[in-house]
Amino acid sequence: MKKYVLIYMYKSIFGGNMKKFFAEFKKFITRGNVVDMAVGVIVGSSFTAIVNGLSNFVLKPLINWLLSLILGANALDKVYTFLVKAFVLDANGNPTTEIDLAKSIYIDWGSFINAVINFFLVAFVLFSIVKIINKVREGGKKLELDAINGRPCKADRKEMKKRGIKFSDSDAVAAYFEEKAQKEAAAKEAAAEKARKDREANPTTEDLLKQIRDLLQQK
Repeated sequence: MKKYVLIYMYKSIFGGNMKKFFAEFKKFITRGNVVDMAVGVIVGSSFTAIVNGLSNFVLKPLINWLLSLILGANALDKVYTFLVKAFVLDANGNPTTEIDLAKSIYIDWGSFINAVINFFLVAFVLFSIVKIINKVREGGKKLELDAINGRPCKADRKEMKKRGIKFSDSDAVAAYFEEKAQKEAAAKEAAAEKARKDREANPTTEDLLKQIRDLLQQK
C-alpha cells in the first residue's frame, strides 16, 4: 500500500518527468518577481533592524527621559503603571525603597509610545518607497502614451532641436516622426532578415527535422 501511495505522490508532484519538474522549478525561481521579492525581504529585514535599533536605543531612552522630566526626576512610578511592585532587597533580605523592575509587573508607557513611533516610521518609509515606485511607473506610462500619441520625448526633442525643427511646426514634427517610424521599421526588418539568415546558416535540430519531414512528404 505504501509503495502505491509513494508512486502516486511522485506522479502528482513530478508528473512522472523529473527533468520537466526541475525545468519548471528553475523557471519559477528565476522569475523577476521572485528575485525582486527576495531582494525586498533582505532589504526589509535590514531596515527593520535599523528601525528597531533607533527605537530601542535612541528613541525609547529619550521618551523615558522626557516623561521623567515632565512627571518628576524621581517619578519612576509615574512613567510606569505598576500592577505588582517588587523592591530591591538589602543584604539582610529586607525590602528597600528602590523598585526592582525585573521582578515587578508593570505597564511600560515608554515602550508603548516607542512602538507607536516605530509603526509610523515604518509606515512612512514604506509609503515613500511605494510613492516613488508609482511615480516611476507613471513616468514610464506617460512616455509610452507620448510615443503612441506622437508627442516628442526628451530624446526626440533633443534630436529635433539639433535638426532645427521647431515644435510649433506641426508638418515638420509629423515628418520627423514619419521618418523615425520608417527607420524603426527598416531596422526591425533588417534584424528579422539577419535572424533568418543566421538560422539558415546554423539550423537547429528542430529545423533539420522539419527539412527531413518535408523531403519525406515530397517523396
